[in-house]
Amino acid sequence: MKLATVATDVMGVSGREMMRALIDGVTDPQVLADLARARLRTKLPQLRKALTARFGEHHAFLLARMLAHVEALEADIDVLSQRIAELVEPWTGQLMILDSITGVGPRAAEVILAEIGPDMSQFPTAGHLASWAGRCPGQRESAGKRGSAKPRKGSPWLADVLTECAWAAVKTKDTYLSAYYRQIMRRQGKQKAIMAVSHKILVIAWNLLSTGALYDDPGAAVVRKTADEQMRRRAVRQLEALGLTVPVQPQEGPEAA
Repeated sequence: MKLATVATDVMGVSGREMMRALIDGVTDPQVLADLARARLRTKLPQLRKALTARFGEHHAFLLARMLAHVEALEADIDVLSQRIAELVEPWTGQLMILDSITGVGPRAAEVILAEIGPDMSQFPTAGHLASWAGRCPGQRESAGKRGSAKPRKGSPWLADVLTECAWAAVKTKDTYLSAYYRQIMRRQGKQKAIMAVSHKILVIAWNLLSTGALYDDPGAAVVRKTADEQMRRRAVRQLEALGLTVPVQPQEGPEAA
């Protein structure tokens, strides 16, 4: 059986009905394919081909156990989700704040709140929170020279969910975090860029939880403007190191853009 080569989600409504039919002894590819629903019905010829295979009684037994296991886990998830919803009800406002951050969803917000807590006064600054969470690059110094070092190990659950949120954020279009990722990635690579975005998400969370405000995405243009300003300052410092003084004035006319 090669259902997964045709159906995007084999555990969807159509896939489950086909699996239950197989468990009940139905092996006719035509009959199985006709159980498809919605957009999957546009792939009936491919489905018939994918469902043409040797499927015996022992296969049905194994599939029944696998499906029962999946459904038992889903039932547990539903019960636990309901329990979590009851426990976090006093912090609905904080969850809404975290959920407003680009890349952070309801489940991620629950994990972040559970790990860092709702009261940001325990962290004097956003940097303290990032350092505690292990999302802030460490630094080593030798002979007056600074170099990078591994960050401290923080909560593995918080680290995992922040990484997931960072990957989700970088896939968004024309947002501050996606532009920030691309800026870092070009210079330092994907992994360091994702670490930087996860650090940024934590900093944003600290600021929002401290003020009680929802996240208002400043947009990708802010990152480009900041990068341009940093480039100008760097160029001025290089010229000053050569003993030159250059007045910096915005260019006038159409070439200024």
